[in-house]
Amino acid sequence: MSSRPSDNRAPSDPFGMDEGYWQQLLTEGENDVPSAPAAQPESSSAYAYADYQDTWVKIHQTYVSDDTVELEVIGFNRGGLLVKWDMVRGFVPASHILNLPTDISDAHRKALLSRRVGEGMRLKIIELDEKQQRLILSERAALSQPGAREVILYKIRPGDKVRGTVTNTRHFGAFVDLGGVEGLIHVSQISWSRISHPSAVLSPGQDIEALVLNVNADEGRISLSLKELTPDPWLTVHDRYSIGQVIEGQVSNIVDYGVFVTLEPGLEGLIHTSELAEGNFMHPANVVSLGETIRACVVNIMPNQRKLGLTMRKSKMPE
Repeated sequence: MSSRPSDNRAPSDPFGMDEGYWQQLLTEGENDVPSAPAAQPESSSAYAYADYQDTWVKIHQTYVSDDTVELEVIGFNRGGLLVKWDMVRGFVPASHILNLPTDISDAHRKALLSRRVGEGMRLKIIELDEKQQRLILSERAALSQPGAREVILYKIRPGDKVRGTVTNTRHFGAFVDLGGVEGLIHVSQISWSRISHPSAVLSPGQDIEALVLNVNADEGRISLSLKELTPDPWLTVHDRYSIGQVIEGQVSNIVDYGVFVTLEPGLEGLIHTSELAEGNFMHPANVVSLGETIRACVVNIMPNQRKLGLTMRKSKMPE
């Protein structure tokens, strides 16, 4: 497997997102990850620079062999721990630190991280880029046997079902530990329903089954999906709904132009503002409340566009 020591380009994204997979992990996934973890040699002398280069050679070799390394914690921030490998500093994201609770206050979190300063940590490298002076390590991944990462990356194929543990959720998706390798479930692949944040469905420490969408062994990336394990409800929407049918649903979102109503898991209907009630009202929130169960009539069904129109206007409701 290539360690990409000289390639500082963000890997291409299978979901068409603007930012690369690992760039998202570093700049969005952990808000306090330093953009350049102080990896420069501490002295400008030729000897210091030679030692600095030698350290990176060792780092590359350790990454390729998938071995663990013992490093000292030299600092912390809200996002995780800083460690030192000779003249190079690395970062351990909080989601890759063992026995660190997730449902605690920032003050408690920082207190727990500060206690690790001066300790040694058994770690594995999960990402490196010498040009960007970036070295990311994981205490969680160090639990796996040497070579486990390569076995996973070259064994699984798109279409396989895998089991793993959710390590972190961010607005763009959820990271899942597959036993030494992390996969990403993009937010669009978590549920057929529209969700505000991955944490509405997934939480750190949760064991899940997911479907493999894409594997890039050279980049060490695995794209996963939860929703593809269940049927797409829009494919059979005409079997359950018809024009003029009166349905019951729960208000799931209220926006300026209307109200979204959950009819079943993964399927929502929209009541446009003009179809909410007779007469004038300032905002949809003046007619319905979030979470309220309402009765409405189906006025159109467009499965190809994943749209189902509803009305609550009394003049359009069947007698």
